[in-house]
Amino acid sequence: MSPLPESCDVAVVGAGAAGLATAIFIRRFSPTSSVVLVDSARKPGAKILVSGGSRCNVTNTVVTERDFWGGRPAVIRKVLRAFPVGDTIAFFREIGVSLHEEAGGKLFPDTNRARDVLDALLRENAAAGASLVPGHRVLDVERSDAGFRVATDGGELRAAAVVLATGGQSLPKSGSDGAGFGIAKRLGHTIVPTTPALAPLVLGEPSIHIALSGVAHDVELSVWVDARISVRLTGALLWTHFGVSGPVAMNASRHWLRARLERRDVSITLNLRPGKQFDDVDAEWQQLASVNPRAAVQSTLASMVPASVAAATLQHLGLGGAVALAHFGRDDRRRLSRALVEWLLPVVDSRGYNFAEATAGGVALTEIDPATMESRVCPGLYCVGEIVDVDGRIGGFNFQWAWSSGFVAGRALANRPAV
Repeated sequence: MSPLPESCDVAVVGAGAAGLATAIFIRRFSPTSSVVLVDSARKPGAKILVSGGSRCNVTNTVVTERDFWGGRPAVIRKVLRAFPVGDTIAFFREIGVSLHEEAGGKLFPDTNRARDVLDALLRENAAAGASLVPGHRVLDVERSDAGFRVATDGGELRAAAVVLATGGQSLPKSGSDGAGFGIAKRLGHTIVPTTPALAPLVLGEPSIHIALSGVAHDVELSVWVDARISVRLTGALLWTHFGVSGPVAMNASRHWLRARLERRDVSITLNLRPGKQFDDVDAEWQQLASVNPRAAVQSTLASMVPASVAAATLQHLGLGGAVALAHFGRDDRRRLSRALVEWLLPVVDSRGYNFAEATAGGVALTEIDPATMESRVCPGLYCVGEIVDVDGRIGGFNFQWAWSSGFVAGRALANRPAV
């Protein structure tokens, strides 16, 4: 266990993406400020290493407040504009990580190794002169006459200012176990109730997910809240042995879980023909029957969706796939058309924080100054990254929030009179 200094100008609690960014920027803007970065893990950055399939989706080509849920859009916009995507790309290039674009605007390191992203951040943190003290779990942060007292399982640290970069509750094995919320609450903050976000969804019966495990294809999901569509999402769906995953299902999980938290009536319907409605699909079947009446229902459906999905859909509905379109009855045709655009997924839960990529909820944004990330209720305390009530969709957006909020806090801390 590394020794813990007695005091510093700024103590950063948590050495994940946001914490590392904050420490680096404090030192860049104020090389004379003493910065101590404390993390419970002996080897910090585990969440960075597992992100993006261990390739680390650093950011996206276009990031705006519309890519985030929760919080307050105006606040999110102000923070993002202070350190936009172009600055992120330049920052990583400067520390030795060049990025390339993939589908959906996702930006990954050219090496496709999350390890290279983490190593570059750790090197830059050391080069900037911030002290990293791993293997010290922060138990509490209390106000003191001179600023703050940071209590750890390896001693105490006095600091003029403190940054909470403890993350949320997603992937708790990485260290983000929600303890930061308790610290923020004890210091006077309101904690918006939390749920997993970007988590796979568990389906009950009856469902076709087991038969289709491993199949991926593009779909549209509609989240219904109190009998009205709350949000429509499109993207790749992956059928699994437990239910559904993939970007579109993980994005939808946040909305389903928030509605359930609020005890509202919530459901999710699947559209296997994205962008089309019942009348469109029903008319398409009639047109196909007139053009090629001898074609079988199953082979025709397999031209619209993956063959395995076509077979499983017809079996689930009890429809004969060998029937020629000319003999496909009106009631059966309309039942299939309805199922293709509005299939009720029997969602029973998500896979929880252990499999979630983000946390929804957290420190209320109304209590954070977007120009500095400083607490409005506890001066000298700053909150960055996932601990605040901001969660983005899949695609590098949550990392961009970490870099941007870390920059804003780092710049502000460097300009503090006491630092």
